[in-house]
Amino acid sequence: MSDFLMPLRSLFELVDTFPSSIALRESQYMWAYITVAHVMAMCLFAGTVVMMDLRLLGVGNMHTTFSETQRRLFPWQMVGMILAVITGLVLVFAQPLKFYANVFFWVKMMMIVLAGVNAWAFHNISYLTVASWDAGGTPPFGAKLAGAAGVALWGMVILAGRLIPYGETWFR
Repeated sequence: MSDFLMPLRSLFELVDTFPSSIALRESQYMWAYITVAHVMAMCLFAGTVVMMDLRLLGVGNMHTTFSETQRRLFPWQMVGMILAVITGLVLVFAQPLKFYANVFFWVKMMMIVLAGVNAWAFHNISYLTVASWDAGGTPPFGAKLAGAAGVALWGMVILAGRLIPYGETWFR
């Protein structure tokens, strides 16, 4: 593991010894319930993100202004994100050392950070001019770029998340 992650190892090792972490790890059903909840939360979150990003790309929901699409979808995105973050943290809490040593976990975390930067950049650059392109239908290049990047980055988050169970065996 690279040197910049080494300070985190002691934190992951500490969490691994918590009785609640051990109980989750050894539970017959909780891991499955939490995993299903995480997948459902990611479906809600990623589904609404893709709907909004397709609108930005100018290929989906074109009969509704972007601001109206965002007004309708944003609350559901936040519910999905909050649930995905909570369930994701619980999954890591239950098996911290397995996640620490998993390359796909770290790829997923990096893609989440990049997706966050993409959303921040969109809201601080392209969205500032939404009044001029909102009703016109086709968003400007910067908004389309943010939409394409969002679809790609969240797709990679999902892919990396699905590959986490295989990270221990593929990269020994």
